Amino acid sequence: MANFTESKNISLELANKILEAARAKGEELGMPFSIAIVDKPGNLKAFQTMDGAPVLSLDIAQNKAFSAAAYNRATHEWYDRLKDDPPLLHGIVHTPRLVIFGGGYPIRINGEVIGGIGVSGGHYSHDMQVCEAGLAVLEGIEV
Repeated sequence: MANFTESKNISLELANKILEAARAKGEELGMPFSIAIVDKPGNLKAFQTMDGAPVLSLDIAQNKAFSAAAYNRATHEWYDRLKDDPPLLHGIVHTPRLVIFGGGYPIRINGEVIGGIGVSGGHYSHDMQVCEAGLAVLEGIEV
């Protein structure tokens, strides 16, 4: 029986690459966003707020990244899971930091979660586009 497990975690270098690609997408969209990258346990690893991003977007981006990493699920996937389950839908709002709308994705390498990205500042569909641009950095990376 093993007394411990090993897991991978996102490096600062990779977090910054993802963040820069996401920011570039925000600039392309012409909208200011807050972009957060967290490590596997949900601790903030890299963060930027573009000039003019809404004040509320700072915490929301960080909570989206945390939600994605902690629950190993993109934040937009929650609503379909919850919408037809009233006890869960109404109870989940009492779960601190959980966000159930788009703009947060787990960051995975070889299927293993190593962190999360969260973006806020636009409609959640725009936030998702910015996340997806950041995650495109991962294409072809293997460990």
